[in-house]
Amino acid sequence: MAVKNLADIEAIESIPLERHNLPASTYAALQRCAAKHADDPALSFFVDAKAFHDSHDWSYAELFADITRAANAFHELGIGPKDVVAFLLPNLPETHFTIWGGEAAGIVMAINPLLEAAQIGELLRAANAKLVVTLAPTPGSDLWPKLASQLDHLPSVRDVVWVSMAPYVGALPGLALRWLAWREKSRQRGRRIHDLRNLMQRQPAERLNSGRQIRGEEHSSYFCTGGTTGLPKIAIRSHGSEVFNAWAMAANLQPREPGQVIFCGLPLFHVNGQLVTGLMPWTHGDRVIIGTPQGYRGDGVIARFWAMVEHFGINFFSGVPTVYSALLQQPIDGRDLSSLQYALCGAAPMPLELFREFEQRSGVRILEGYGLTEGACVSSSNPPEGQRPIGSIGLRLAYQDMRALILDEQGKYLRDADTDEVGIIAIHGPNVFAGYLDASHNRGVWIEIDGRRWLNTGDLGRQDAAGYFWLTGRKKELIIRGGHNIDPKQIEEALQSHPAVALVAAVGCPDAHAGEVPVAYVQLTAGQQADSAELLDFASRQISERAAVPKRIEILDALPVTPVGKIFKPALQQREIARVVRQEAAELGLTELPVEVVQDARRGLVAQITAGLQRDGLAQALGRYSFQIDWIN
Repeated sequence: MAVKNLADIEAIESIPLERHNLPASTYAALQRCAAKHADDPALSFFVDAKAFHDSHDWSYAELFADITRAANAFHELGIGPKDVVAFLLPNLPETHFTIWGGEAAGIVMAINPLLEAAQIGELLRAANAKLVVTLAPTPGSDLWPKLASQLDHLPSVRDVVWVSMAPYVGALPGLALRWLAWREKSRQRGRRIHDLRNLMQRQPAERLNSGRQIRGEEHSSYFCTGGTTGLPKIAIRSHGSEVFNAWAMAANLQPREPGQVIFCGLPLFHVNGQLVTGLMPWTHGDRVIIGTPQGYRGDGVIARFWAMVEHFGINFFSGVPTVYSALLQQPIDGRDLSSLQYALCGAAPMPLELFREFEQRSGVRILEGYGLTEGACVSSSNPPEGQRPIGSIGLRLAYQDMRALILDEQGKYLRDADTDEVGIIAIHGPNVFAGYLDASHNRGVWIEIDGRRWLNTGDLGRQDAAGYFWLTGRKKELIIRGGHNIDPKQIEEALQSHPAVALVAAVGCPDAHAGEVPVAYVQLTAGQQADSAELLDFASRQISERAAVPKRIEILDALPVTPVGKIFKPALQQREIARVVRQEAAELGLTELPVEVVQDARRGLVAQITAGLQRDGLAQALGRYSFQIDWIN
């Protein structure tokens, strides 16, 4: 049935969930679909955007066989149901073999390859990883050197498995890569280093050697969330949560037929890459196109994206606002984009002007959605065939409850928020995670309501009369740069270590391309001196995550504080929005523009602007940003 509104979701729920007969595990879900679509195309991969016509292809039978071989290879290396297989990889077919084969053998942990070596080591230690899969020594890649630098401090890691690019780069370059790997392995005496494909070739593809029968409540994956410094927050997820989320996502996108062609450009260390462009399509008979190891960041991927749509007949893709903004810079005229049905946007709010311009120029329906690692991936989305109000994160998934709640000062439940009343967004359902690996991180995560445990997402929002949800703020205070979460604490802790800094607060500055970029406000210690340039240089040396280095540091006489003395970040966010408005106005020759940023109970921070006759030009410029605007006559 077509999902158009909340009533349609409730109609799906009129059938008890158990009657949908969902598989117990991700492996069983993939197995069921492979049996039904054995000869259909499942996966295509190209290593170079300039040669996207030259793809490496897998049928469903071939894909499932490689996943099974990978599972058996990990089992042979001693991986059991409670052991952790970590991976540090770009987007490759072998990344998927590792993810789903690893979940069939043990627990899989994704590591962001952009992290610095010390952060990678910290996460591997926290998870007690037993095996790490990473890219073999490859010119231009620093993954193996980063991991190698940490191995002496990782006693739990017994085996390292290399993934070689040799099968994808041609005979002579492949030979050079194999020689490079042989030379490096000979230097690593005493280490157990293996080649993934060699391991897989020795394994059967018809069955799991372990004979494992996986239950839905068993742990499937660990995901790092909530920042990358200090003690890491590692979310524990189950097989049942991932299978349900893949099924429920597809249910919200009805009507859809098997055989959809879905482009994967987001990284596979992220939940969106794994579930929206992995488990969901491969449990519904679809074909996934992996566009280069670097995804959207790959050389020429954005420039040739519309040609790829035309060539592969792509029906659906998922991206963040920066991807849509970049795609708009590429010529569309003359391309046959008739295959494209819709695109999913999440991770950060979509600016109004960008939303409208993209739909108008491409003819593609954008479905804004919302989700979090702790909820498997997706918790709400706009329906393809229903109303899609711009700025809304859509309707909740079927069988997953989602509410705005009013809590007391201790974070305990008082009541449900009224229609259009802002509260804390909470979710309850089969997709909710089991908690964090470190029990201390679970404080404040759960809300008890009538004996049921709800996940406190930390996000502020409201639900309208039609059932659509709207986010109005992020209590977590994460800065979302191009869909990448940045914990402000890592910026604040780094700057706080400077001897001249007394107080520091990091917030997101609205950015037309990235959504937000980090900026920091500093209050100096009495009697100390430092300027912005010195502090920026200090921050760049202290902060290991490049994306988190502030774009700007401002020094104030005193940071704004609440009556109880806590730093009041909304005042700084208001200041940043006003600064952006005045900057855009100045570009148009408008000086001394009256602007006030206020906190609206329903909409969050709103810029109130008096622009007079120049409103149209300024409105177009500000339409590239995600903050709300009221025009004052």
